[in-house]
Amino acid sequence: MRRLRTPRRPRLWFEILLIAVSYWTYSLIRNAVPEQKTAALRNADWIWGVEHDLGLAFEHSVNHAVDSVTWLIVGMNYYYATLHFVVTLGVLVWLYRWHPGRYAATRLVLFATTAVALVGYYLYPLAPPRLMPGGDFIDTVVVHNTWGSMASGDLKNMSNQYAAMPSMHIGWSLWCGLTIFALASVPWVKVLGLLYPTATLVVIVATANHFWLDAVGGMICLAFGFGVARFWYGSLPHRLPRQAPDEPPRRKRFAR
Repeated sequence: MRRLRTPRRPRLWFEILLIAVSYWTYSLIRNAVPEQKTAALRNADWIWGVEHDLGLAFEHSVNHAVDSVTWLIVGMNYYYATLHFVVTLGVLVWLYRWHPGRYAATRLVLFATTAVALVGYYLYPLAPPRLMPGGDFIDTVVVHNTWGSMASGDLKNMSNQYAAMPSMHIGWSLWCGLTIFALASVPWVKVLGLLYPTATLVVIVATANHFWLDAVGGMICLAFGFGVARFWYGSLPHRLPRQAPDEPPRRKRFAR
């Protein structure tokens, strides 16, 4: 057990295979969760009601305001469809190259976060705002005919329409942002790290793919992921040694 809990140098072929298989499994399970339309719409009405009671039901206003600026909403559609994967993979590559001693623990945070999200999709089906009948939300991917979310347009049958809680766009982007903030040494890179999940929150609301409470769900899942890594490695990832015990020191540029 001690050996398993000791950070080691990651092996490239194993990491590529592990990430590919893990994402395939995640997608398979997520889309295999029954699409409980009635329950999902009922839960959406409840969430919307709670936000109104809190005086924080701003999704409709943001959705319509941003949709009125074509270039902005089109950009957000592509942001939603691509950066979720590109930035996450980019951070994993950065960790692999510059922080091999922290890589496994930080990857465990991501995997545990995603795993517990699957439980949420099964136990709490939730329709996104754009699918609420009479909600007057704009499905921006359909309206602007952009290649966006797989939950809209021609690709909607390939993705579970009612797996909105928790938001893994927030879970993953916050994982990226906190990792960059904790490990980058250049101040403006740290700032970019924090801006990324903030921008993602605006995007998921503006495109009517999530309620802001879905983002809270994603944050809770991420906290669980950090808890798992803390339990397994005895430390938060950024506090582990930068180098794996069996490798020589490596020159760094953007990380401490």
